[in-house]
Parts: sequence; C-alpha cells; structure tokens
Amino acid sequence: MRARGKTQRRGGPAYHLYYGMTPMLSRLRDHLARRRLFAVGGTAVVAVSGGPDSVALLDLLHTLAPELGVSLVVAHADHGIQAESRTVAQAVAALAQHYALPFELGELRLGPGATETTARRARYAWLAEVQRRRAARYVVTAHHRDDQVETVLLRLLRGSGPAGLAGMPARARGGLVRPLLAFTHNDLVEYVAARRLPVHDDPANRDPKHLRSWVRTVVLPLVSARLGAGVRDDLARAGRAAALERRAWDRVLRHLPDLELRLREDGFDVARGGLAGYDNALAVAVLRAAARRAGLVLGPSRARQLVRLARRPSGRGQALGGGWAAEVAFDRVRVRRADTREAREVVEVVAGQVGGRAQFGPFRVEWSAQRAPARLRRGDWTTWIAGGDWEVRPARPGDRLVPLGALGHRPVRRLLMEARVPRSDRAQYPIVARGETILWVPGICRSAADLPRPGTPAVRVDVTKHDEPQADRRA
Repeated sequence: MRARGKTQRRGGPAYHLYYGMTPMLSRLRDHLARRRLFAVGGTAVVAVSGGPDSVALLDLLHTLAPELGVSLVVAHADHGIQAESRTVAQAVAALAQHYALPFELGELRLGPGATETTARRARYAWLAEVQRRRAARYVVTAHHRDDQVETVLLRLLRGSGPAGLAGMPARARGGLVRPLLAFTHNDLVEYVAARRLPVHDDPANRDPKHLRSWVRTVVLPLVSARLGAGVRDDLARAGRAAALERRAWDRVLRHLPDLELRLREDGFDVARGGLAGYDNALAVAVLRAAARRAGLVLGPSRARQLVRLARRPSGRGQALGGGWAAEVAFDRVRVRRADTREAREVVEVVAGQVGGRAQFGPFRVEWSAQRAPARLRRGDWTTWIAGGDWEVRPARPGDRLVPLGALGHRPVRRLLMEARVPRSDRAQYPIVARGETILWVPGICRSAADLPRPGTPAVRVDVTKHDEPQADRRA
C-alpha cells in the first residue's frame, strides 16, 4: 500500500512528500545497515549533479540522516562545460534550500572542450577540498548498478586484471561512499518520478563522443541484442566475483608474516627477503594487494618492475607514475607518494637560549632552557647544548663529528647509512650544528662537542617525527 502524502510548493518546484517508509527507502535502509556504510556518524558531503540519480540519493539520505547520525552538505560542481550549467546549479541550490541543508557550489570553469577525465579529476579535487573545509567524514556519490556494469565492461576492454574488474567499491579511501550500487538507474528514475522531484537531464549522458556514454548507448545495447538482456546481470556477477577475489588477496596479507607489510600514511613497505621467497606470480599478486591497501593502483607491469627492483642493491629507486616512487632501503622495499615527501619544505632553524619550536621537513624540533642532567646518552632523541647560537640543518658534504665517548671523527653520511636511514630520507634528516661543528644527529649520535656541565644552565632540544614519541620512549 502506498503511503499517503501531499504536494507542497516551496521555492518554486513542486515536491510530493510521503509520510511513511517507501519500498525504495526501506531497501536502502536495509542495505546501509547490512553494509555498515555509515557506521560512524559525522558530516557527509553529498555530490548532487541535478540528475535523477543524485537527486534521489539526496532525498533518500535526507530522510535517513537522523537515524544514521549524519549531517548532510549538498555539493554541486558546475564544470562550466554546458551552456545551461548555471541554471542547473541554481536548481540544485533551490533543492538544498528546500531541505534546509548547507550548499556548496564549485565553479570549475573547464570550458566546452573538457574531457570526461578532466572533469572527473577536477570534480573530485573540489569535493576533497569541501570535505577538508567542512571537516566531513564522508563524501557520498550516486553511482548505481548500471554505472558499475559500465565500469566492469570498460575495464575489461582495457585489459584490467581481476582487481580492476571488481569495479567501484561501496566504500573507498578518504571516506568516499557509494550507497546506491545495489540499485539500477531505472529504480532511481521511478523514485524521483513518484516523488515528483525536479531533475535535470544532462545531454552529455547520451553523447557517444564521451567514452562512458558510448559504452552506455552503443556497446551495451549491441551486446545485449546479441547475448540477451541478461548480459548486464552477467557483468555485474563477474564484478562481484572479482571483488571477492580482491578481498581474499587483501586478507591473505595478514597471513604472510615473512612479508612484514607495514602501512604508512604516505605508502607502504615490505621485507624484500620475504618477497624474494615467493615465485614471480605470487610476488606480483602480493605487491598489488599491498598497494591497494595503501591507495595505489599498481598494474601487473609495474608490479613486475617492483619485484625486479627488490633484487637490486639498497638505494636504488624507481618512479611508479602518478606521484608514487619505490626505493630499496636496506632490507625493505618502500613505496611512497613521492610528491608528499617532496612537498615538505626543509627550513633551517637558527635558535639561541630562548625556548621555541619549529618544523624541519617531517620532524618537529622543540627547545627550552633547562639545567643539564648528570649524563647524556649518545643515541637519544633528546639532548642538551651548552648555550650560544645553534642551528638545525640538513647534512652537508664533509660533515664529521667525534662521537660522545669515542675517539676519532666519523662522517655524518656514514652514520646515517649505518643507522639505516633510507637514502631518499637523508636530505631531510635534521643535523644540529654550531657553525661547522656538528653537535648532534638526533636518535643516532651525540658528539663530544659543547657538552654542558651537569646542573649548569643549558638548552634542552627534543626532536620527534610525525608528532610521535621516538625510540627513547619520551612521553
């Protein structure tokens, strides 16, 4: 039985408001609970293009938001490709006003010649910026089952491996959520028609000059005409099977202790000895699964290059494309976002007795006036300096020091290498010096120079990396 409702006019367009749970709403509610797509409350940025899919998404989530514990922000990206794009933006703004929700408009000004890829990248970059500014936990898009089928077919035509054929996940890195993958485009069109919601039909969705539109309007109808209407179900089933295989490989990583996988904020690293124990096919599969966990899509060819790199001497590296790079670092293979590291500016810190703090690449340096302790340890991440100006800077060619409690000079370059600091990190490793005299290599070696006498006024210097306590277990 259909719930009773009434038509309300607000802000111009007519809306049909139902009281009670519609079948579509009930299905989505069960789907969200089963998949735990909004397991934790918070702000959700909902991408609304103005088409039936995203308008249906917004209407459904607006009803379910209180019980999900999420607050919605409507976000519309005006790509500036179609002449009527400003009119569509105004319609989405009116929709947000109807629901009494905050509205974000991104005027991307891409121009009529922009490609699908350019538009998608610009849109997601803008959505990520809105997410940061709003401190939102989620970015929600209206991708549905038909989009998933098109994605699987496109990736198959491009020669994707099983992981790629899994299509779009319902949850992705960065809080991206796709709640409608279980529903068809027709489901959503029927919903907005029943609700009498105002929608915009984008002609680009039917223009075969765009690759996805060509698959939608030309390829899939041809394949369906030859193989039957069930081909869409077959493609969807193939995608689900590939997703199960991808999930299995992700779980296999937990049962490979010799791999010693370590996930980091900017990438991952593995033990190259463990990797060398696998045959090539297994090593490639494991590396691709590890890369997915870190947010990197690593193709089979790149993964094979990485396996070969793992057999080379320490210090060798290789660009992986897309701002990612790999490096052999002693007994580890590290894969990092190269642009993340390079973006950390290294600024030399010049300080005196007055307390303060500064950032040095990925390290934080803090100093304060304190009396010197009875003894200093050579390898701590804290030391004391006997006053006067000093600086924190990168290592320079020819830097040498006399280690505390030892005889003879040691090259700083050799100390960093013996401490197993990867070659790519050495240019950002902090060195504390006074003029040409090296006082301290934090966490590695305190020199015998400028030691304060116990109990005398001195400067305490603390160095931490990524805001975490270091090896001396300092709180």
